[in-house]
This record gives sequence, C-alpha cells and structure tokens, in this order.
Amino acid sequence: MVDMGSRDFLHKRVETPLYQHYDAGGALCALSTNCEQVIEAARGSFLPIDTPSCPVDFRVRLWVDDADPAPAPWPTPYVRGVGNAVFIGFDSHSSLLADLGTRRVSGRFSAAMAGDTAHWRAVIFPMLLSIMAGSVGLVELHASCVARDRQGLVLIGPSRSGKSTLAMALTEAGFRLLSDDRVFCSFKQGKLRAYGLPRPLKLRRDASSWFAGLRDCEPDGRSEQQSIPACEPQSLLFLDRQQSSGFSLSKMDRSEVRRRIERDLLAEAPDAVEKQDETLHNLTTLPSWQLHFGGNPHVIAEQIEMSMAASMC
Repeated sequence: MVDMGSRDFLHKRVETPLYQHYDAGGALCALSTNCEQVIEAARGSFLPIDTPSCPVDFRVRLWVDDADPAPAPWPTPYVRGVGNAVFIGFDSHSSLLADLGTRRVSGRFSAAMAGDTAHWRAVIFPMLLSIMAGSVGLVELHASCVARDRQGLVLIGPSRSGKSTLAMALTEAGFRLLSDDRVFCSFKQGKLRAYGLPRPLKLRRDASSWFAGLRDCEPDGRSEQQSIPACEPQSLLFLDRQQSSGFSLSKMDRSEVRRRIERDLLAEAPDAVEKQDETLHNLTTLPSWQLHFGGNPHVIAEQIEMSMAASMC
C-alpha cells in the first residue's frame, strides 16, 4: 500500500527531465515527466509543439515510480474537489492533483499504468483536460463533431441521444470525424475553433443494424475513424432523438443556446467564467437548431446536409 499521508506522495522534488509542449484542445500545455511512455501517450492525444508562439496555459508534471508495478485492471477513477484544488485517484498508486488557480497539475503513477497508452488516451488525458478546460478559457461540449474542409458541424446532446450514430452516418456521407462525445472550443486570435481528442467513435449494439461493417462487433463496439485535429465550427445541432421516424429542424435563439451549453459546464471560479465568456459568446452567434429525428441515420444525415446547404444560400 502507498502511504497517502506522506509529505511527498507526489514526489515534488523528484527530477522530471523530459519536457514537451502540446496543443491540448486549444490550450498550450507544458508537460514534464521522467517517463518516455507518458510523453508518447501525450503525443497520441495532443498535438506536439516544438516552438510555442504564445504563453503556456497550464503545466503538468508527472512522476512515474518504476519500482511500483500496480497491475491492471484499473478501477473507476475517483474525483473530488475543494476550492481550486481537484484530486483524481486512478488507483491507490496513481493520482493527479490540479490547482485551478495556478493552472498547475502534479501527478504520480505506477509503471504499469504509465505504460498503458490506451488508458491515457481514453481516460487520463480526457479527464485532465475536462478539469483544466474552464480555468484556461475552453468550453467543453457534450457533443460529437464532424467537418468537411475544416468547416465543422457540432452535434450536441446527452448520452443515448444519437450523437455517435449520426456522426458515423455523416462520415459515410463524406465528412471526417473530429471528436466523439466531447468537444473543446476556444476563441483565440479572432477565430472560434473546435478540438477533439483522437478517441475512436463509440457505437452501441443497436447501431449495427444501420452499418454493415459493425454487425460482428461486440456491444459498445468502437469503429476506428481517422480524426482531424481541429475545425472552425459553422453550426450547432441540439439532438432530440425520438422512437418514430422523422426529421424536423427548429431555429434556436442565442439565449436558449447559451442556457443549454452552460447547463453542462463544470462550476468554475469567477475569473475562469470570465475567460470562458468570449468563447461562449462566439459559440452562441453560430446558426443553431433543435433537431427532432428518428429512423435511418443515413437518411437523417442526407437531410442534415440538404438543410445546412439551404441555410447558407
């Protein structure tokens, strides 16, 4: 067992000589560690930057204990916060401590977890970015995003609202996947951008009836789609999935769009809310619709394309 009462549990005084900058969902992250596997996992989740052209938004320092095996399987992460401090426990040997005020993160990991690249991409880095997003001005949407020629369409909705299924149908119609389930938005240098993490598109068993390539997949099977690093969102669709077949779009006003986005945001300190406000303002200026739909996702994707094209005429 690890002594959680130790004054140096996170090993603040240990050397972390490996250093790299990354574009993490539109924020500049400086990561230092003593483990090459962590650097490689970060390269698979974020965009490496050799020569940053702007100040660092947040810093992450991760120490890996090579003497600590602590093998998988990994439990469900444990998250608690008080004030500006957020603690994430990944198991009794691996954890992160984030200070949202100083925008610094310290972490300690077992060698086994450090080497689990899939776990970093699917769990650790997404959770880290979700927690830090608000403090650096990012707006996180519970959404999928597809793009054509880097012009993005954001599909917003709760779990089981059909985000992934519609995203899959749109990729088969010529779009490319930016992100599934979580989208991070920023407004910098006069441009609104949407970013995703390179996670596979996750589809449930019932989606296999619409996509021939998924019929032999296990429940919650994942379809590997090539992701693009970022896009400029052009429209927002708030999904209302229905049991019966159908398709209808209703225009949404800015106040309702903002209310729905803010409803899903994590609570932040006043200075963080102020940083997010510019991004929120620009998101709400995008054309936004409530989509009521049901039935064949390929048909819905075609109708979305036609409606979006008509709205731009």
